[in-house]
Amino acid sequence: MKRKLTTVFCADAHNYGQMMARDEAGTLERLRRYRDIMDGLFARHEGRKVNTWGDAVIAEFASVVEAVRCAVEIQDAIGAENRDLPQNRQMWFRIGINLGDVMTDNGDIYGDGVNAASRLEAMAAPGGIMVSASVYEFAHRQLAVGFDFAGERQTKPGEAPIPAYRVRIGGSNAPEVEEKAVAGAGETAPPPARSEGWRQFEARFQRFRDWFDRQDRRVRFSVMMIGFFFAINLLFDSIANPWFIFPSAPFVAYILIRRRRSERQG
Repeated sequence: MKRKLTTVFCADAHNYGQMMARDEAGTLERLRRYRDIMDGLFARHEGRKVNTWGDAVIAEFASVVEAVRCAVEIQDAIGAENRDLPQNRQMWFRIGINLGDVMTDNGDIYGDGVNAASRLEAMAAPGGIMVSASVYEFAHRQLAVGFDFAGERQTKPGEAPIPAYRVRIGGSNAPEVEEKAVAGAGETAPPPARSEGWRQFEARFQRFRDWFDRQDRRVRFSVMMIGFFFAINLLFDSIANPWFIFPSAPFVAYILIRRRRSERQG
């Protein structure tokens, strides 16, 4: 066996066993769909899927920053998919990320670096991301997300506690002096109103981008034509006179027809 330093990504589905008991075929279909989303984002961020078993996924990344960025995009994309489903059919994943030393054997990875990522994943909330202190040190100044210190968590009796950080998607970190003040007060200060609005905008834009990337060429062309007519309307007329609706109507109809057809095939 060889050893190396890598960023380990662990994810599993919350309440997967209960969902399988209610609807095996539907749950398996959603699991496959969400794994396809993960695979596409792993490739975009130069990650490698190492293994899967049951509802769990392990991947590794050469870059700590890209691993966290990929995890955020995965949660955004899965959240967008879940919003169109009844609550009892929604599948949410917990994600843990650790930078650590691992052993490699025939493409698989083992060791404390993997175990730590798995324990962090178990601490995360459904739809959330938990990272180790080593990941935080590399990533917290490079990404447009916030990190809240979740304390030192002891996951198993007799094991040393793990310092953990919860990823706050879309919120920026406060200056160092403010972080110390918050730590002294024992509370996390709420992000300012502007940060919250920007977080919502980023999340909506990311969901649109993920949806757009998954569409075929004709649907993407239709979306771009609608955007083109809308931009012309804004540049040369008032939005109070929304004439762009009329030339956009055939493209909107085509997108709706394709969506209806996809739902029937699904």
